[in-house]
Amino acid sequence: MKLLNTNASNTKIMKTQNGTEYNIASLSLMPDLVICPQQYMANCVHECLVSSGRGQMHSVAKARQSKTDLWHSDKEIFLEQLKKEISAFELKCERKGKLAAFRLNTISDIAWEKYGIPQLFKNSLFYDYTKVARRLGKTPDNYKLMFSYSAAEKYQPQVKQAMETDFPITVVFRGGMPSTYLNRKVIDGDKSDLVNLYSGKVVVGLKLKGGKAIQASKSPFIIDNPETTLMAVA
Repeated sequence: MKLLNTNASNTKIMKTQNGTEYNIASLSLMPDLVICPQQYMANCVHECLVSSGRGQMHSVAKARQSKTDLWHSDKEIFLEQLKKEISAFELKCERKGKLAAFRLNTISDIAWEKYGIPQLFKNSLFYDYTKVARRLGKTPDNYKLMFSYSAAEKYQPQVKQAMETDFPITVVFRGGMPSTYLNRKVIDGDKSDLVNLYSGKVVVGLKLKGGKAIQASKSPFIIDNPETTLMAVA
């Protein structure tokens, strides 16, 4: 079983690496409360993109679940294989004159720094979104994080902690993106995560994606564009 996706089949990853010095490999696991511990606090379980795009395919979902099962049953084997695949991808990038980057939490939230992965591959860039605010500022220099926002009440201690940092905060908007949110400037986050990572104290706006059920969701993980709402009231 191969762990990493190295062909940029994820749309965001393809957009992010295009025209840059990086090639990006990603890891997609089937999320659960262990590898995505804040999903219920953030109220994003049903709005998760795990079932969007290629995730709707049975074969893709089965492969993701198999990877998650291996993580739970034998982390040592999982990590050894992951290290081998990262090394192989680094060599492949080097032959192409590219730098290697990795997004290992495409739809999970594992603290890879706890397992020494970014520390072992210091010449590569690692990046992820996280809902665990205490990780912000605690990762190696080559492991960049963005905080994932939700307005869910029980999640607000995480938000408060993240707001006290200069890390980018990602927000999923419905109805377009406002110019500001949370007293921060909003940038278009759908263009490139490499830009988002180094954008500093901003809100990284993400357009709501998914089918009809997600588009109609009332989850506090999805924020209705307040500027559009104000215009409608006026």
